[in-house]
Amino acid sequence: MKYAIIIPDGCADESQATLGGITPLQAARTPAMDAIAAAGVVGRANNVPASLPAGSDVANLSLLGYDPLQNFTGRAPLEAAAQGLELGPNDWAIRCNLVTVEQQTMRDFTAGHISTEEATQLLATCQEQLGGAQLRFVPGVSYRNLLLYKPGAGQAPFSNDTRATPPHDLTDKSVLDDYPRGPGSDVLNQLMCDSEPLFADHPVNRARIAAGKLPATNIWLWGQGRRPALRPFAEMHGIQGAMITAVDLLRGLAALLGWKRIEVPGATGYLDTDYAAKGRYAIDAIGSTDLICVHVEATDEASHEGRAEAKIEALEQIDKHIVGPLHEALKKQGEYRILVSPDHPTPLRTKTHSHGFVPLAICGAGITPDAATTYDEAAAAAATLSFAEGWRMMDYFLHLKLRQ
Repeated sequence: MKYAIIIPDGCADESQATLGGITPLQAARTPAMDAIAAAGVVGRANNVPASLPAGSDVANLSLLGYDPLQNFTGRAPLEAAAQGLELGPNDWAIRCNLVTVEQQTMRDFTAGHISTEEATQLLATCQEQLGGAQLRFVPGVSYRNLLLYKPGAGQAPFSNDTRATPPHDLTDKSVLDDYPRGPGSDVLNQLMCDSEPLFADHPVNRARIAAGKLPATNIWLWGQGRRPALRPFAEMHGIQGAMITAVDLLRGLAALLGWKRIEVPGATGYLDTDYAAKGRYAIDAIGSTDLICVHVEATDEASHEGRAEAKIEALEQIDKHIVGPLHEALKKQGEYRILVSPDHPTPLRTKTHSHGFVPLAICGAGITPDAATTYDEAAAAAATLSFAEGWRMMDYFLHLKLRQ
């Protein structure tokens, strides 16, 4: 038996007046997703408990079958795992975004999608001026970077009560009331403040401004946590997995689950990603793994930018180049099941992640078709298959068991 999971990140949405009262998923031409719905079942899952933040970290942990209330420790530790960074028992990883804040408003949580090369130079300056034995700034991809707090035999000042707001939740909003709060927040706030003068006249920013691009005005620290201890996926299910993604969060989650990580040239984590290459690499992986998971960030990025047409275009590209070809390849190799599901909703209206149910569609061996013929939020709302605790869905997908 072969399994495939396609995650169009944040694709679940609300009805849009600009689209005639339907959602982007309903407006998009997605014949391959609809074919899965028609051949199988449509349902819905709530991947983010009300007590946890509505982030991709919590939501994807849940989607892949791990109870976030028991296993979630923070976003940054997952991204540290993606880079092979070992966290000691007292170490904390902290997400370090490069952002553009103007007049105390979050102008852009990506600093104009700053390049990895530029980000690396800015992080080197942070390390030189602000880092030390306890503080290590680690470049990642573009605006997504890390700060490691390594107190050695001592204790870090943070705790589970430390609060920090993801910058993508603040797009076009004031940041005045959303600086870190709680234990250790003075450390985070001071570092954020100290980065401003370092960046103000930095050669990277001078060049970006001269080119008409947004500067990175400062670092934004959030997503802090310690290394989680996740039970290997193969130990839980007897199934080997592999992940295709351009996002360190999912790379790290795959590493902690014991999955192989497949890097795809041209996969960017943005709207310009090479959808077709992701589809080809997923098909190639079928022969060497039990389960292939393809995560696509583009739909989420379109929502963060409030661009309905871009979200529709991304959905259509995912359908055409990933879902359709992968489904056809699975049919030819024998018994299979395929699942399409986003992690969380990301409404265009708010430009940020939200709690709530997401639609899912499953077809393949052992699945008795229901009455649904389309894959979208309306079909999912009318379905009987529902997982109030989204982490329970994986047992159904893999083993056709409804865990109580």
